[in-house]
Amino acid sequence: MNAAIRAVVRSGIYNGLNVFGVSRGYDGIVKGDISVMETKSVANIIQRGGTILKTARSEEFKTTEGRKQAYENLRKLEIDALIVIGGDGTFTGASVFAKEFDFPVIGLPGTIDNDLLGTDFTIGYDTAINTVTEAVDKIRDTAESHDRVFVIEVMGRDCGLIAMRTGISTGAEVVVVPEVKVDYKAVMSRMDQTRKNKSSRIIIVAEGDEDGGMVVADKIREHFPHYDVRVSILGHMQRGGSPSCMDRVLASRLGVAAVEGLLEGRKGVMAGLIHGEVEYTPFANAIKHNARPNDNLMRIVNILSL
Repeated sequence: MNAAIRAVVRSGIYNGLNVFGVSRGYDGIVKGDISVMETKSVANIIQRGGTILKTARSEEFKTTEGRKQAYENLRKLEIDALIVIGGDGTFTGASVFAKEFDFPVIGLPGTIDNDLLGTDFTIGYDTAINTVTEAVDKIRDTAESHDRVFVIEVMGRDCGLIAMRTGISTGAEVVVVPEVKVDYKAVMSRMDQTRKNKSSRIIIVAEGDEDGGMVVADKIREHFPHYDVRVSILGHMQRGGSPSCMDRVLASRLGVAAVEGLLEGRKGVMAGLIHGEVEYTPFANAIKHNARPNDNLMRIVNILSL
C-alpha cells in the first residue's frame, strides 16, 4: 500500500494537484484527520510493508450522519475526489459514499486474497504468496529431517488462491480450499499413495475451509495413527514484510492510473491490471464474487504431488 500511496502523491503533484492524506481510512475522514502530502511525505516508503497512513474500521462511516460529516470535512478542505485502497469493505463504502454525494472515487485493489474481479492480481498478493512459499520451504526441511506430516494453515477466508498457488510452488501433496468441500477419502488416498515416495508431506489448508488446519490434522491422525502430524498456522506474518518487486510495480502503475483516471473524469471504478494493461471496473462488478476456484491449478497440484 505504501508504494500505491507514493505513486498517488507524486503523480498528483506531477499533474499540478493538491494531494491530501487521510489517516486511518474512513474513520479519519469522519474525524477530519486529513493532512497535506508533499513529495517528501512519501520518500523512502516504497520498500516498507503496511501503510504509513494507517487503517481502521469505521462504524460511524456506515451511518448516513457519519458519511455526511465525512463529506463536509472533505469539502471544507476543497477536496473534490478520493482514491481509496482496499477490498470488499472499502469498495462497498466507497460506492455508497460516491452515490450519496455524487463524489468522484477511484479504488485500488489492496488485498492479499486476490479475490476481486477487474484485475489479474491485487496489491499485496504476490508478497503474501512469496512469504508463504519461504515459510513452507523452511518447514519442509524439518518435515524431511523428522519424517513428519505438516498441515500448514494459510490465509484465505473466502478464497483459496493463496493456498492453491503456494501449494504448487512448494510441492504440497494436498491443498484444501473453502470453495470445495473436503473429500477426506481422496485426501487419505493421496497421503497413502505418496507414502513410499516421500519422507515428508505438506498439506496446505486455507483458513476459510469449514474445518480448518487443526481439524484436518486430527482427521489425518485418526486415519494414520503412526504418522507424526504437526500443525503450523502462519497467520498475520503473511500480511507484512517488505513488498516484492511485482507488488511495488503493480502498486505504482495503479496509483498513477487512479490519478489519471480522475483527471479523465472517471469515478465509481477500481483501477486494475488485466493482461498487462490498465482497466477500470465499476465497484459493483469488482467487489468480491463467488466464482469457482481455478480448476486447472487444483489439477496441477494433483498431477505434481505424486
